[in-house]
Amino acid sequence: MFNDFFDNDWMVKANATAPAINVLESDTDYKVEVAAPGMTKEDFNIHLSEDNELVISMEKKNETKEENNNNRKYLRREFSYSKFEQALVLPDDVEKDKISANVTDGVLTVDLPKRTPEEKAKINRVIEIH
Repeated sequence: MFNDFFDNDWMVKANATAPAINVLESDTDYKVEVAAPGMTKEDFNIHLSEDNELVISMEKKNETKEENNNNRKYLRREFSYSKFEQALVLPDDVEKDKISANVTDGVLTVDLPKRTPEEKAKINRVIEIH
């Protein structure tokens, strides 16, 4: 079921300059990594939607400075993301209250802890009829 959510089909890049995204799974969690060179944590907004989606958006406010810069101009510029948004449907076993994120060395990492087997059992318990 998880592969359906995070397989290649779930994410179609909006354009060729959209950042690369990795999704990793371990026994205890999922990690989503977004390539974000030059971005800071202030450039990101991450939230859960009503449809159980993790929504990651980023916007870099590029301040264009009028500098001489030896009369140079860009002929091709690919590592500038002005605006980007991606929604990922979360698997059922994600502990939504414990999701965390950080930006380090140009990579946004979102940690999605999995519920323990005990927590899953509490959620899926059968209610006795008296």
